[in-house]
Amino acid sequence: MKHDIFLYILVMTAVTLAIRLLPLTLLRRPIKHRFLRSFLYYVPYVTLAVMTFPAIIEATQTPAAGAAALAVGIALAWYGASLFQVSAACCFVVFLVEFIFVS
Repeated sequence: MKHDIFLYILVMTAVTLAIRLLPLTLLRRPIKHRFLRSFLYYVPYVTLAVMTFPAIIEATQTPAAGAAALAVGIALAWYGASLFQVSAACCFVVFLVEFIFVS
């Protein structure tokens, strides 16, 4: 039973390394296909959005507070506010909405 954990860790390490190293070894030339380049350009942004969106809604006491903060954050980022300004405003919106609705 104790050796199973080490086997699981070994398999997980092999899979992780294979996922990261295979593209580096197989793709040595620059990618010229326009669709593939544009697809790969947006992958980090989509991954970040998929990871953070559920946390935005579920991290607050009420989903309305998370949704309001998300709307304010998108609006401020759209108009060029800095990352600190956006995060501070989102925290303030969550505090304000939860103070109004939870109290």
